[in-house]
Amino acid sequence: MRKIALLPHIFTTGNLFAGFFALIAALSQRITVASWAVLAAMVCDVLDGRLARLTRSTSRFGLEYDSLCDMVSFGVTPGVVAYEFALKTYGRYGWLAAFVYVACTALRLARFNVEEPNLSSYFKGLPSPAAAGVVASTVIFLKHVGAEFPVKHVALVLMIYAVSFLMISPFSYPSFKVLRFRETQLTYLLPGLILAFAVVAAEPQVTLFAIFLAYALIFPLKEIFLRLCPAAFFCREERESPKEI
Repeated sequence: MRKIALLPHIFTTGNLFAGFFALIAALSQRITVASWAVLAAMVCDVLDGRLARLTRSTSRFGLEYDSLCDMVSFGVTPGVVAYEFALKTYGRYGWLAAFVYVACTALRLARFNVEEPNLSSYFKGLPSPAAAGVVASTVIFLKHVGAEFPVKHVALVLMIYAVSFLMISPFSYPSFKVLRFRETQLTYLLPGLILAFAVVAAEPQVTLFAIFLAYALIFPLKEIFLRLCPAAFFCREERESPKEI
């Protein structure tokens, strides 16, 4: 049983390795390589949690180790990638924007460890791996489309602050780590996954950016809409309903 318990920690270490490699690549001005390495760290992060649950080897040590690795891969590294790619132009304002992102990642991970130690189908705030995915995929997308420098700088600054806020926000995001499917559902799910994989593989620079951006924005917009729409709908019903005589 102890040998099986090593598997999740191996993938957690893989997460740390990919994140540290991305950090070195970013400092060497290999920004695209660094961004892809951040996405590779995300894959390792998903697999380590999944394996820990499948092997029933979840532990407090694993949770803390995972958080420390996440701080490097999804906190410090994306901040440095964004800074080296675009924020450096703004001088101290640029590295302060990167620091805000790193600090919000630390707050997000600390809040998760304190408030959500148990398995849940929803996260409170944008998960740090998804936030890092937004940063990395944005860099990859801008490099792919060849955006001009002013556009690139403004886009990164706005995105960094928006993602930082979403990480510490109260908005709920679904967790895909705890999904369970019946055999009948897998019959329809597998063709859909194959199609999705084909779409992503056809133009990964664009599709990954669209996927991460949609995940980051759809759920907050949905919550805002649900909070505003019922009140407006209730008022409209009240105005349209006939008065009793």
